[in-house]
Amino acid sequence: MIKTVALTKKYDEAYAIQDINLDLQAGDLFGFIGPNGAGKTTTMKILSTLLQPSSGEAYVCGHSVLNKPEEIRRLVGYMPDFFGVYDDMKVIEYLEFFAAAYRISGSERRRVCNDKLDLVDLDFKRDAYANTLSRGQTQRLGLARVLLHEPQVLLLDEPLSGLDPRARIEMRAVLRRLGQQGKTIMVSSHILPELADMCNKVGIIDRGVMGFSGTVEEAIQRVRPRIVLHVELIGDLPTAANLLSKHPLVASVDQEPARLVVTLNEGVKDYTELSTLLVHSGYPIKLFREEEVNLESAFMLLTKGLGVRT
Repeated sequence: MIKTVALTKKYDEAYAIQDINLDLQAGDLFGFIGPNGAGKTTTMKILSTLLQPSSGEAYVCGHSVLNKPEEIRRLVGYMPDFFGVYDDMKVIEYLEFFAAAYRISGSERRRVCNDKLDLVDLDFKRDAYANTLSRGQTQRLGLARVLLHEPQVLLLDEPLSGLDPRARIEMRAVLRRLGQQGKTIMVSSHILPELADMCNKVGIIDRGVMGFSGTVEEAIQRVRPRIVLHVELIGDLPTAANLLSKHPLVASVDQEPARLVVTLNEGVKDYTELSTLLVHSGYPIKLFREEEVNLESAFMLLTKGLGVRT
C-alpha cells in the first residue's frame, strides 16, 4: 500500500530526508517515530502529494506520487498536526461541508457524516460549535473529516500531540479499530511509548535518516539480542547463581545484593525450565521477570551516529 525507494528531499545543500525505504501492507499500523524536525512531516507530505521529492520514488496503492497524484489523493486521508476549524460551524455542519467537497450528496452525505462521528465517538457533540471542542475532540473531528471519502491509507501527523491521557487512550482505540478494518495507517509521533502498544510496525528516524524499520519486537531484538532475567528468591543466592550458571540456556549470571541477573544465550526464547529448576531445587521464587527494553532505549541506540549528508 505504501512503498518508498531511496526517497530524498533536499533544500539547497541540506537534506530534510535521505534514502527513506518503506514497505507497508494493507492493515499495517505504522508508528513513525522521531524528534521534532526529524523528517516525519516531510515524508508524509510527499506521500500525500503535497510535496515533490528531490529524488527517489514513492508509491501509494500502486500509484507513483510523481505521475499519479490525483489518483493518490482519492485514496489517502492526510491529517496535519494543526488544522483550523470554522468558528460559526457546528460539528455536523463542518463534516457536511467537507463531504460536499468530496462530492458526497443528499441523504448519503448525512449518513456518512453520522457514521464517522459515531466511529470517532463524537456523536454527542454533533450540534456543538466546532471551536468549542477540546483539543482531543478537535483531533477526533479532524480524523472523522479525513475518513469521509473512505480512504485506504491514512497519514496522521502527530494526532496524539497535546492530548491529555484520557484523550490519548480514546484516540489510540479509534486507530486500532481503523487498523482492524484493513486500512493502512501511518502515525507520526515524538512521544515513543504511546505508539509501542498500538502499532505492529515502527520506523525510527532522526535528522532525516531512517535508523530502523520493522516490528517493535525486531527493534527490541536488535538493541538486545539476548534476554535478561531478574530473579529474586528465598535461599542462598551464590548457590542459586552457581546452579543457574551451569544450565545450557544461560550465558552468565550476575549477583546483586537482593537478586540475580541472568543473561540467556542468544536465540533463547523459552526459559520456563529455569524457574522449574529453582523450585525443584528448593528455592521459592519471589520475582522472575524479563528485563524490558522500551522504544525510548531502542530509539537512542538505533539512531546513535545517524547524521545528514551535506
